[in-house]
Amino acid sequence: MAASRVSCAAAASYRLFLGGRVSLARRQGVWKAAAAELQTGAVFQILRLRHTTGVTTKKNVAALRRETYTVDFIKKQIEEFNIGKRHLANMMGEDPETFTQEDIDRAIAYLFPSGLFEKQARPIMKHPEQIFPKQRAIQWGEDGRPFHFLFYTGKQSYYSLMHEAYGKLLEAEKHQNQLQAKGLFSEKTKDLIGSRWLIKEELEEMLVEKLSDQDYAQFIRLLERLLTLHGGVEEEFVQRFRRSVTIQSKKQLIEPVQYDEQGMAFSTSEGKRKSAKAEVVVYEHGSGKIKVNGIDYLLYFPVTQDREQLMFPFCFLDRLGEHDVTCTVSGGGRSSQAGAIRLAVARALCSFVTKEEVEWMRQGRSSASVGRVKKTRKNYGLFTYL
Repeated sequence: MAASRVSCAAAASYRLFLGGRVSLARRQGVWKAAAAELQTGAVFQILRLRHTTGVTTKKNVAALRRETYTVDFIKKQIEEFNIGKRHLANMMGEDPETFTQEDIDRAIAYLFPSGLFEKQARPIMKHPEQIFPKQRAIQWGEDGRPFHFLFYTGKQSYYSLMHEAYGKLLEAEKHQNQLQAKGLFSEKTKDLIGSRWLIKEELEEMLVEKLSDQDYAQFIRLLERLLTLHGGVEEEFVQRFRRSVTIQSKKQLIEPVQYDEQGMAFSTSEGKRKSAKAEVVVYEHGSGKIKVNGIDYLLYFPVTQDREQLMFPFCFLDRLGEHDVTCTVSGGGRSSQAGAIRLAVARALCSFVTKEEVEWMRQGRSSASVGRVKKTRKNYGLFTYL
């Protein structure tokens, strides 16, 4: 009885085993058929296209980020500009070799007259370097990695320049300490007359980056701190960020020193402010007495602001109480009369000071007349802008 049960169980197990193998074989066949259908279907093509597109994008990072205006493009534009310049010169009957940009502007305005109020909307013919903005070269390689370690700051040229300037500062401090240790320290100041710092727009053009006002001010402060050191190592570096300006004081006519019967040196000058006219005589040596139309200036100008305006040239040159002044003024009000006397006194003092002090006075607007800015009126249709 027991043997029959065992044989029945064995037969049932064998049948289940055979059924499992058959079902597994059927399932494998179904999966193979599904895989073959998937490889030839639309879904597989979409996945394959998506994968290859992603790989191609990673490989062509540098190609997708190439320059907008390449060197070859700019060269081609310059060649076309030169050809057009020669044609325009021939049209105007001028020599192409001596045809300047001013001649081009005049010819364009003659050939293409325009009544547009906005000048930038009028026809122009400029050099391609003035039309197309400057741009930096590609800052990364074929693998997409940037060349400079400050690339991810967003202003790599600016911060690189700040690093360089600070390095110059440390070098100048070290050099100055060495000179002090040897007793060779020099108190010679740097002559910056006739030059100015680069303005923000000029610095942006040099770095080909946009800067904030805070960035510009921080850079100028660092350069000014560098100038306070007397090592002389940083002179060439600082001059890269300064531009020479014409010293207008050289063009100014300075009255020669005259002498009276007693041998006292004096200088005369005139000044105008609005409708007021002033003539002054400034003596080289004195006790600070100032007469205006025969009256002491404290009585002639009761307003403190007018007195301060009159005394400004003496305060600027640190010469209070060293000169006697006789003034004759007419026309205008008290404020304009004080301005006319101030201008005349500043011009007369130029005869007793050095050329550097004359330039300082010019930069401080002491010896130059300040004209009023005329407000322009423009009509645009129904609206009027003042």
